Amino acid sequence: MELRTIEILLEKYFDAETSIAEEKQLQLYFSSPDVAPHLEQYRSMFGYFAQAGTQQFDKPLPLKAKRNYRPLISVAASVVVMLGMFTFFNNEGQPSQSELGTYDDPEVAFRETQKALNMLSKNVNVGVESVNYIGEYERSRKTIFKE
Repeated sequence: MELRTIEILLEKYFDAETSIAEEKQLQLYFSSPDVAPHLEQYRSMFGYFAQAGTQQFDKPLPLKAKRNYRPLISVAASVVVMLGMFTFFNNEGQPSQSELGTYDDPEVAFRETQKALNMLSKNVNVGVESVNYIGEYERSRKTIFKE
């Protein structure tokens, strides 16, 4: 095979413009013993392609049947609906949430309200402290990056 033809085919190959027949010509050329010295670097690449093309996958693939979960999902949904109905009808005679936590004595109600607001204030202060850290981070970032 002419050396100039092989060089043209190599250029086409690396530009992804070759046909399968032209690629087979290249594989034949590089599998022959008389490869030009400046093209010797491509011999291993085309040798690998020829060798990889003959490999076969021998392990059997286990095919699992797809399991149908629709009946199980419908049963689970029915159980959830039944439990919800049971809970709703079972709690009908008990006091509602709006009746819980009421106080007859105004002093006791005032103390309980103060405790709840104090707890809320502590939690808000913790959040404000973390915002201060973010503000310090922003100042540091602006001095470093000079926006």
